[in-house]
Amino acid sequence: MNHSEKVDQDAVLRARTMLLESGRPSTARQVEAYRVLSAVSPLTYVPKLAEALVSYGYEPDVRDLPEARLARHAEAAAVARRIDEGDPRRTELLVRALDSCQHGLYALGRRAEGFAVCEEMAAAGRWGFEHGQVRSPAYGHGRLAAVLAEEGRYGEAAAICGKAVEAERPLTPGDNSFWSVVKWVAALEAAGRRETALDAFTELVDVTRAEVATDSTALAIQVWQLVHLGRMLTTAGRQAEAVVVRQEALGLLTELDLTGERKSWSNILSWWITLFALSGRLAEPVPTAQAPGPGFGAPYLDWSPDVRDAYFESLGALEEQVAALREDASTPLPELIAQHRRLVVRTAVDRERRNYRILKPLRPAFTEAVALARRLAEPGVLGEALTDRAMFFVAARQYGEAYDDFREACQLLDG
Repeated sequence: MNHSEKVDQDAVLRARTMLLESGRPSTARQVEAYRVLSAVSPLTYVPKLAEALVSYGYEPDVRDLPEARLARHAEAAAVARRIDEGDPRRTELLVRALDSCQHGLYALGRRAEGFAVCEEMAAAGRWGFEHGQVRSPAYGHGRLAAVLAEEGRYGEAAAICGKAVEAERPLTPGDNSFWSVVKWVAALEAAGRRETALDAFTELVDVTRAEVATDSTALAIQVWQLVHLGRMLTTAGRQAEAVVVRQEALGLLTELDLTGERKSWSNILSWWITLFALSGRLAEPVPTAQAPGPGFGAPYLDWSPDVRDAYFESLGALEEQVAALREDASTPLPELIAQHRRLVVRTAVDRERRNYRILKPLRPAFTEAVALARRLAEPGVLGEALTDRAMFFVAARQYGEAYDDFREACQLLDG
């Protein structure tokens, strides 16, 4: 018995007619039609059904219904698994469907199931690479690396991120390698492989230097990277090299103060905030499978929905904690400074998700950090607080104030 004999022919005719309607059929009607036709012509319509179901899960009618949205994406994943292995788009469509499914699972806090889907995505990407359907051996592995980092499994995350970077080599100007390298660096550092992390970040800075030389990236991005590199070098005990790097950043700030950026750039806040948040990771609890935390080194939009929600929901409690420390005269000043910086980092990340206006909302927090550091009167602590505020001013395009703060920071840190 062939496929056409198993299916109601009237239903098949209605489905074909639906797809031929004037104008593009709604996503819901496409899904209805493809469900019928996929039983008749699976090679043609199973991929179309999978693709339509992914879109169907993002329709407005289920935007605030996470269970219903997940049901559609779970069906998309189930259908995508049926795509014929000979279809050249199989890997792409399967990974896309699985990705939407895992997102829904994590949004509902079903991390064990979400993790299994992330592992399946990686396996699908591996198969697709071996069969010539995708170009990178790391295809489909990104989410697995992210959730491993969220559970404190940094060594495993670093191994996956390293393969992704290797697949992009040689790193060249304009290749947009910032995000993959920073994720790798973050995982390496957390796994205790600081020298490898330092080498990787140094390579990224070199690539960005070449981009600056051809005016193909913002001076601000290079400044943020150089400052982060300086901090890494200081942590590694390589103070002389850190001084050189900070002086290079100061030179770029001199140019920004005098003439501004060489050309106009769209919003680049994520570059600053991602590195700023990464610089504060040691102040946060080490995540575990039972108590996951953000995968610092990635933009907040790349964090799992449950982790992202918990991070932002805890901001209010942290504000109250810092306020209580501030009011308690017995609070050791170093403790207040440390907790205030933790609050500043979280506030900056929260600000990015709200809008791109940062100067007025964030200035008081950075100014208070500098004031607290001046009270402590330790050069290193004040230098770091001034550096934080300088990099914020760069993000807010207040280049004169940024230069003044960073010049003082360099005098304190390099003296």
